[in-house]
Amino acid sequence: MKLEIVTTDNSPAAIGPYSQAIKSGNMLYCSGQIPLDPVTGEMVSGDITAQTERVMKNIAALLSAAGAGFDDVIKTTIYLVDMGDFASVNEIYGRCFKNHKPARSTVAVKSLPRGALLEIEVIAGL
Repeated sequence: MKLEIVTTDNSPAAIGPYSQAIKSGNMLYCSGQIPLDPVTGEMVSGDITAQTERVMKNIAALLSAAGAGFDDVIKTTIYLVDMGDFASVNEIYGRCFKNHKPARSTVAVKSLPRGALLEIEVIAGL
């Protein structure tokens, strides 16, 4: 099966040897997004709310670049440095997934790249 690299300037460039997203057949696999500003490549300032909003915007941009949207997401994985932030993340996440509820895992981790408070990855159908 042919793999297609999906990129967009509206989501942060990869900071390592990986792609922003890969399309394989009718599936889209998005790399985990941390709260990097796509213009500056720097972490957004602020608390978990600001970071979650930036991550969801980054994900929306990747989905859009592949011709998809949040309603096409099948599975998400959320990585949190502090599970105490779960309610705040869930509230913002829920705004993006209004009527559509993809399968989801939430995992507590010790740390994330660049000191991010969260990272979210998604798999979508196209």
